[in-house]
Amino acid sequence: MRMVILDGYTVNPGDNPWIELEKLGDLIVYDRTPQSKIIERCIDAEIIFTNKSIITAEIINSLPNLKFISVLATGYNTIDLSAAAKKGIIVSNVPEYSPPSVAQHVFALLLNFSNQVSLHDKAVKDGEWSAQEDFCFWKTPLVELKGKKLGVVGFGGIGNKVAMRGNAFGMEIIAYAPRPKPKPEYLPFKFASLEELMSESDVISLHCPLTADNEKFINRSLLQTMKKNAILINTARGQLINEEDLAEALKNRTIGGAALDVLSKEPMSPENPLLTAPNILITPHIAWATLEARARLLKITIQNTEAFLGGHPINVVNTF
Repeated sequence: MRMVILDGYTVNPGDNPWIELEKLGDLIVYDRTPQSKIIERCIDAEIIFTNKSIITAEIINSLPNLKFISVLATGYNTIDLSAAAKKGIIVSNVPEYSPPSVAQHVFALLLNFSNQVSLHDKAVKDGEWSAQEDFCFWKTPLVELKGKKLGVVGFGGIGNKVAMRGNAFGMEIIAYAPRPKPKPEYLPFKFASLEELMSESDVISLHCPLTADNEKFINRSLLQTMKKNAILINTARGQLINEEDLAEALKNRTIGGAALDVLSKEPMSPENPLLTAPNILITPHIAWATLEARARLLKITIQNTEAFLGGHPINVVNTF
């Protein structure tokens, strides 16, 4: 099989080799592929691997040999599934490779807010501690997570992991799931409506897929229902948030702060209003990117490819 990886650099910048995947066919790897070059680079391909490259209906219909699209991620909104199905092209994704890493990053962001680690590290290195009369000092109030309410929006694999870690910190868990989910055994825990979760939670963490129905659902009206000191965390999809409304809420102190690993446009635009908003942490879409998670991603991708070649595809996300 002739196989092309369109944007392999983020999965393997040099520490996560393609060796096992190369054994399955004639593999060409591109670190990055401009949208205008996709058809040219894939014209003979039977299998395409893509992370964030957008595979449109035009592209699918222009590739006569294409049989399988393997998404190097869990989210597959970059693929025109309907166009693929019409041509009998199977699309598979990589589920459940990132929950431990993403959940860990959520708490890295939250703990930086509660303990202000980076702020105090800078203060020490700037000589502020050395100038104190007392053995310790703090520049902002420090917050204990025990007893705080953690609202988890979306209760799939990642949402579950985040809730479990919150419970380990002694937080009360409130979860919103649009479809019924099993209730975990630990307490305190409750399922609630989105409106109840937003108004009661001290910390709100988004873990839902992006759909046509929930794009920019975190908007001015919903932000105004949050507690004044509440923290909003997003490691899911940037398009879930109306960024102008969030920037306004931060500037007006409508909420306590925000921590984002994803934005509506990536890389971040220099004109994004969140770049100059107060009380915000922004990381460059790295929650998924531990070596351990990327190794799991590649392992499952190999399994997806082997299953397709064997005639029994797995993790298929389009229907025929």
